[in-house]
Amino acid sequence: MAVQLLFPTRIYEARLSHAGWRGLNARLQRECRQMREDDLAGRRWSRRNYPGGYTSYGSAHRMHRLSPSFAALERILDRHVGKFARELEFDLDGRNLAMTDCWVNIMGQGAAHSLHLHPLSSISGTYYVAVPRGAPGLKFEDPRLERFMAAPPRSSRASRSNQPWVTLPAQAGQLLLFESWLRHEVAPQASAGERISISFNYSWF
Repeated sequence: MAVQLLFPTRIYEARLSHAGWRGLNARLQRECRQMREDDLAGRRWSRRNYPGGYTSYGSAHRMHRLSPSFAALERILDRHVGKFARELEFDLDGRNLAMTDCWVNIMGQGAAHSLHLHPLSSISGTYYVAVPRGAPGLKFEDPRLERFMAAPPRSSRASRSNQPWVTLPAQAGQLLLFESWLRHEVAPQASAGERISISFNYSWF
């Protein structure tokens, strides 16, 4: 008898540890906080759609074109996205994966991000700039979950690959990449500090 593993869901995880990483991360943190101060439209949008937090998603979602610091991050991310695309065995037929969107997220105490995906994109991800102790990670949903007809619950000791939900912890300097159709969420931020991340999308052209 043989049991085969088919249709796996891949998540790319890496630490940004290149020379000068700490300096770039410090600049990104300052710019994220300054962005919140300057972005009146974003703060208004966040009050309606992101209670307890701030995101530039509704106001400034192409930060890689507005800031040299974010452009430097884009160049680093390009290499990681290229590695992930090779792992996924994408046939891009001579085209390139390019960053289309890049925005700031600052989660204060009580802020949460409900279950969602990233339409019209190929690869999405998040880079953690600052993560206070106890801040929530990124929770991924098994994409087959809605088709589990009459399936018994999983054992509490089931391996991670058989769990219907998996949360990957957040840590400053960490990068996560995933295919954009994969639904994910962030649980409410319990700690008093601010969880700062930069989210982004890549598409092929």
